[in-house]
Amino acid sequence: MSFSLPELLEGFVDAGAVEAVSIAGVTSDSRQITTGDAFFALPGSHAHGDAYCAQAVENGAVAIVTDRQPIPDPGVAVIIVSDVRAAYARAAAMTSGAQPRVMVGVTGTSGKTSVASFVRQIWQACGIKGASIGTLGVDTGGKLAAAGSLTTPDSLTLHKSLAVLKSGGYDHVVIEASSHGLDQRRLDGLRFRAVGFTNLSRDHLDYHADMDDYREAKLRLFRNLLADNGSAVVNSDDVEHMPFMFAALDRGVTLLTVGEEGAHIEISSVAPEGFGQRVKGKLVGEPLDFLLPLVGRFQVDNAVMAAALAIESGAKPEDVVLALNALTGARGRLEHVGSQNGADIFVDYAHKPAALEKALEALRPYAKGKLIVLFGCGGDRDQGKRAIMGKIAVDLADKVIITDDNPRTEDASAIRHEIMAAAPGATEIGDRGKAILTAMEELAAGDVLLIAGKGHEDYQIIGDEKIAFSDHAVVKAAIRA
Repeated sequence: MSFSLPELLEGFVDAGAVEAVSIAGVTSDSRQITTGDAFFALPGSHAHGDAYCAQAVENGAVAIVTDRQPIPDPGVAVIIVSDVRAAYARAAAMTSGAQPRVMVGVTGTSGKTSVASFVRQIWQACGIKGASIGTLGVDTGGKLAAAGSLTTPDSLTLHKSLAVLKSGGYDHVVIEASSHGLDQRRLDGLRFRAVGFTNLSRDHLDYHADMDDYREAKLRLFRNLLADNGSAVVNSDDVEHMPFMFAALDRGVTLLTVGEEGAHIEISSVAPEGFGQRVKGKLVGEPLDFLLPLVGRFQVDNAVMAAALAIESGAKPEDVVLALNALTGARGRLEHVGSQNGADIFVDYAHKPAALEKALEALRPYAKGKLIVLFGCGGDRDQGKRAIMGKIAVDLADKVIITDDNPRTEDASAIRHEIMAAAPGATEIGDRGKAILTAMEELAAGDVLLIAGKGHEDYQIIGDEKIAFSDHAVVKAAIRA
């Protein structure tokens, strides 16, 4: 199947000014070009895609779409558009095949992965064949397929994944919408039936200019990508909820608020029951009562967000409430991975200040002995959060161990030093495996150990190299030994 270039770029350029070239496919990777494709030269953080125009033409590209004139002239049709990323997302959607009928998107600093997983689980419990796409990959319940290293995949990968899901009978998909993915227009080829906002706190300030810029990126999901007849679910308990609520009101879509201050789902009480939580409140004014089998008050927020999104995407409310009693946590999200010497060990993806704070607060009630936290901070990322996280750790935990996360190209010891400066009394053990084993050897009955920062990841990035490493594997091997 082929497409005309004016058809692919409709709305981005004047159709009469575009040569009617027949296009077989699209890509932004010059190495993946095949004969008859259009090459979209995208701006990047380190280089512009127009540097690869010659390679793309050599591999068979018949047109170049970009936001500036390539030098030298590549010798094929060149179309200049003001927003080449958005044009690429639209073209990827058109050329990849049919999409699932119902799309749900969730954005926020924390909770995206859990909410997406919960929505998929609720759909499954309600007899709806659905999938989730995000940090963990493409999850259909029975099978998890990796989708690269991005929370929100690049446009072409995303749309090809959606086409595969559609062909497999999956007509409902929930997608994690990261600030990078939204800012870089990776989701612009989609229209969402329902969208959700979880919370907003400091993150990705190595990419965004400031918190205002970060917030604006998240707001694109509500302002630009939600269908005109769609629904917006907002966690009204988060201090940053107002801009998202007003974005929904400005669009004239259905606005639903959830949380202790929620009008759609109101949480009136949360009480621990073992490693679960009894939640009571109201669902559209009717009594709501369920036992969430997960640790952490924030998981209650994630669960009710997922419930509202599932209802707005076609699930029956009574079936949704039943499903909440059987939710399982996403991998690496405050996950109980084992016990040793009567102490419990949890792995969590918390790699930002607010997430670390929430995780420690969630585990405090379960620590009859000491609450111990082990974490580090990634290199080549927001340096300002390191001291903040160090202070949170010493304020909320009884023992703190500072170790390496993904140092990348930074000096690992310098990263640890920045954290340690705000964490008096903390122990420094650079080798993450050794740090975990040391922490486990010192555990006593009633203690709780939180290993934070990497969650589901099964690697460490040291320099430019990915080295196999899993917090889960280290813990389980130590327990077996």
